[in-house]
Amino acid sequence: MVKQQGQSGTNGHMENIKELKTLLNIPKDIVIVTHRNPDGDAIGSSLALLHFLRYNGHQVKIIAPSEYPDFLLWMPAAEEVIIYDNDPELSKKYIDQCEMAFCLDFNALDRIDKVGELISDRKNIKIVMIDHHLYPDPFCDFMLSDVTASSTCELIYDFIKMLGAEADLNKKIGECIFTGILTDTGSFKYSTSAKLYRIVADLIELGVDDYLLQDLIFNSLEEKQLRLLGHCLNNRMEILPEFKTGIITLTKEDYGTFDIQRGDTEGIVNFLLKMKKVKLAAFITEQPTIVKLSLRSKGDFDVQEIARKNFKGGGHKNAAGGSSFQTLNGTVRRFKALLPSYEKQLNQ
Repeated sequence: MVKQQGQSGTNGHMENIKELKTLLNIPKDIVIVTHRNPDGDAIGSSLALLHFLRYNGHQVKIIAPSEYPDFLLWMPAAEEVIIYDNDPELSKKYIDQCEMAFCLDFNALDRIDKVGELISDRKNIKIVMIDHHLYPDPFCDFMLSDVTASSTCELIYDFIKMLGAEADLNKKIGECIFTGILTDTGSFKYSTSAKLYRIVADLIELGVDDYLLQDLIFNSLEEKQLRLLGHCLNNRMEILPEFKTGIITLTKEDYGTFDIQRGDTEGIVNFLLKMKKVKLAAFITEQPTIVKLSLRSKGDFDVQEIARKNFKGGGHKNAAGGSSFQTLNGTVRRFKALLPSYEKQLNQ
């Protein structure tokens, strides 16, 4: 299927690209699916691919398991994204009739819950995975997996070029790609490369207004979101200097008090890393039936290992997530109990 490099993926190579290009030469019914709680990269890559495939004559629908944050509503065709949680029957209808499925920004079908089951039940469709996370499952017919990529949006750009279709890139597609790159790199703070900046230069030459997109994405907070941030930093932050670690927690009561909706807590964990002596940041939140962890780090400290080994999660070296069925306090105690084993790494 693809050339693998250990467990990291294909390093930006799709061995059977000619076969896929032949399939895409004939218009098809296609669904694009992305992960639960989709972020800027998930929605950006999905919309960029949607516009590219529609330009080439395909019938395309995007299905996400759950809602995406409001700050992405400005994106072209974002209103067309079908949310499985809100409309499972419509989602099933389009999956049942599709000829191809593109799986973006996730590497295992269990990441998309019921949507993954619907896709795995379809035995006669071609599945394409484009992703940049570690340890991809071999559930697809075509795979473009590169953990060195900044984002899945970067890989969508690569994919279009692999197909020899760079002439089809336009401002609309570029805006979607730029959104995923911008959000997944934290405004070009993480996972950057010379190649990435060359891609961004190409997008700007297509007419992408980088200042406008920064404004749309990062300057759209509501008053309650700023008050929530103040609450987190003043009342819910704990610093463990001996482990260069910061922790912010939110309780169920906090969710009610601040009417926290999807996207309202986006980026809060990163404020911990603004402190010079904090190398590991944890944002731990009490959900209705589960406790969620969002982990970030500086330098070479690997948080995806912590998430994968202890909290049934994963992600990237400097950004990962996981979950726990313990109480909020129990999860915090469990996380703190792990820190002594990483003390030497954290204090290097």
